[in-house]
Amino acid sequence: MDTTNVLTKPEQLSTESSAQEDSWTEVIQPRTGLLDLGLADVWRYRDLVMLFVRRDFVSTYKQTILGPIWFFIQPLLTTLTYVVIFGNIAQLSTDGMPQLLFYMGGITIWNYFAQTLTSTSTVFTANAHIFGKVYFPRLTMPLSIVLSNLVRFGIQFALFLMFWVYFLVTTEVVRPNAFILLTPLLVVLMGLLSLGLGMIFSSLTTKYRDLAMLLTFGVQLLMYATPVIYPLSSLSPKYQWLIIANPVSSIVETFRYAFLGAGTFSWGMLGYSALMTLLILMVGTIVFNKVQKSFTDTV
Repeated sequence: MDTTNVLTKPEQLSTESSAQEDSWTEVIQPRTGLLDLGLADVWRYRDLVMLFVRRDFVSTYKQTILGPIWFFIQPLLTTLTYVVIFGNIAQLSTDGMPQLLFYMGGITIWNYFAQTLTSTSTVFTANAHIFGKVYFPRLTMPLSIVLSNLVRFGIQFALFLMFWVYFLVTTEVVRPNAFILLTPLLVVLMGLLSLGLGMIFSSLTTKYRDLAMLLTFGVQLLMYATPVIYPLSSLSPKYQWLIIANPVSSIVETFRYAFLGAGTFSWGMLGYSALMTLLILMVGTIVFNKVQKSFTDTV
């Protein structure tokens, strides 16, 4: 009598199913941790992140006459406009610094925050056609925006350094200090703060599209609540706390203080900005992870 084990039909199906599961290269499972960013998955898809960065960089100036030269023209024209309007007509204080250098320093660090925030805020609605067709970690999209704008910041920062070196050599009013070493930290704080706020607004715009337009207008107003076109020292102590409550303010002030040697610096203010950045990033992570599971149903 043959003693070979014979599998019943349910056992055969179970064995085939188990073998099939072992052959999958990717298993998509729902995430339960609200604070889980899935950084391991993002690292595995790092080539896709760089592809998105290249796409954002190329598509912006693909069919333009001057191309990447606009990276230099935009901050330069904005700076000259501020010099005429705020420096000469309104005669706002620049703490004794050259107006061109003062405004360019503020614009350089501010533009990175503003552009990253506005672009990240529409990441769900602007890329719904991609999200609905193929799976990839959703966080790769806002991270690619942070990195692509970091490239723009690097180009504009190089322009700022050119003027900074010129004034450093030809004048004695520019007095840089050791706080220049904090520049990478300031850029990281700006990137994380804009990422956290962007994830919050991108989650909200899946249901309320008009928030994107409101945010664009709000960012423009926020610049006037940030010491970009004026130094913090020019404000009355009675109202300074309102500006300091803005976590971007101390980052901008520290950036200018480090390179120009004028302005206001406080470890307490910078620590407050770092704490607020982590808090906003945490809230943004929770909201983003909650919305990404079902946003295709509402977009």
